[in-house]
Amino acid sequence: MTFENKIEAAVQEMFDRISFAEQPAGLYDPLRYMIRIGGKRIRPKLCLTTYSLFCDNFSSEIEEPALGLEIFHSFTLMHDDIMDRSPLRRGRETVWKKWNEDTAILSGDAMLIEAYRRIARTPQPALPKVLDLFTDTAAQVCEGQQMDMEFESRDMVEMSEYEQMIGLKTACLLACSAEVGALVGGAGKAECDALYNYGYQLGMAFQIADDYLDAFGDEKVFGKPIGGDIINCKKSWLTVRAIEKASAKVSEKAGGKASEKASEKAGGKADKKSAETSNLLNILDSQALTDEEKTDKIARVKKIYVELGVDKDARQAIESYSEKAMESLAGLGLSHMKEEALRRFADNLIGRVK
Repeated sequence: MTFENKIEAAVQEMFDRISFAEQPAGLYDPLRYMIRIGGKRIRPKLCLTTYSLFCDNFSSEIEEPALGLEIFHSFTLMHDDIMDRSPLRRGRETVWKKWNEDTAILSGDAMLIEAYRRIARTPQPALPKVLDLFTDTAAQVCEGQQMDMEFESRDMVEMSEYEQMIGLKTACLLACSAEVGALVGGAGKAECDALYNYGYQLGMAFQIADDYLDAFGDEKVFGKPIGGDIINCKKSWLTVRAIEKASAKVSEKAGGKASEKASEKAGGKADKKSAETSNLLNILDSQALTDEEKTDKIARVKKIYVELGVDKDARQAIESYSEKAMESLAGLGLSHMKEEALRRFADNLIGRVK
């Protein structure tokens, strides 16, 4: 059995054994439903992977915090689906759609509590550090979600803002998962810091890859309809980069900084929201109701991405963050076999883009 198969089997066994209270069924059935519809289980797999760097065999001491991380992730999805009005999750009805919004809110709250219950079962001496790390991460995920919501009503979002948002909403939880495994495995501070950074950089690559695949992926591989972000007018790494490049393109045509200074001298700041940028924003923000309109909008936006080179930029960003993840491990003195395990984890996570 390969190392990856061993991790896969251990995670599957953990979730096969998971159970929640039976009553009231209206509260706990949605929890069972969310766990049953599955997912990639990235966070517990990463947690077990980093734990295995310091311990030869899996034990119950790592199972509970690993489960807690995935349950927390499922809680965020349950509430995200309400905010995004998403009817489907992993090809199945979302909780709010299958039951109702009130049930999804309350069952989501119960799921968050269940996540803390599992995290609190982390053995000593790792418990205090794991609990602090998890609590900080939970707050960061909420901060990222708030930023994401605020971006929806804004035309212009800087790339630095967008990457800060995905760092909070997505990368921090992968970073936490990597460090929790190390902490429970008995790693020292330098090792924990390095693995946290590995998880963070990998999380950034993962989210940009997800944004890229939403536009350019294979629906069968991606697991959900292509163009969802485009149809729902959601900000993604690609839309932010496209607007950024369209604005820069216009500035260059107008003479760059010299033109901006002249504009300011004449009594106002240079208008970043040029006609070309406005046209792009109009296309991105246009409502597509029928299937024909949706297909047309996706095609038009993808054409713009390709013309601006945004697809290539995204692939380069994914590669850059992936390289940073591996560079985080330099100096840790990991064996070749252990370093390769982390490299394969990264490749499996973002290899869908290649």
